[in-house]
Amino acid sequence: MHHELTVPAGLQAPEHLPLRVKAIADALRVDKATVYREIAAGRLSSYRVGSGRGTIRVPRAAFEQYLSDRGIPTTELAVAL
Repeated sequence: MHHELTVPAGLQAPEHLPLRVKAIADALRVDKATVYREIAAGRLSSYRVGSGRGTIRVPRAAFEQYLSDRGIPTTELAVAL
């Protein structure tokens, strides 16, 4: 018998899910390449999911810290995250 140990992603509250690069780029009104550069420079923490190229995710806490470090108020974001 299979038991579900975690809540399916579709049922999790969005505020607990990590952010995609596109969501961050949209919120900051910048190109995705800019977000990737911030990650590569170590200014924005992230992790890779999957094998091969995979996909990059940014913990919400890391993005909030990034905003705080740069003095960007969340009211300035183009979309609510």
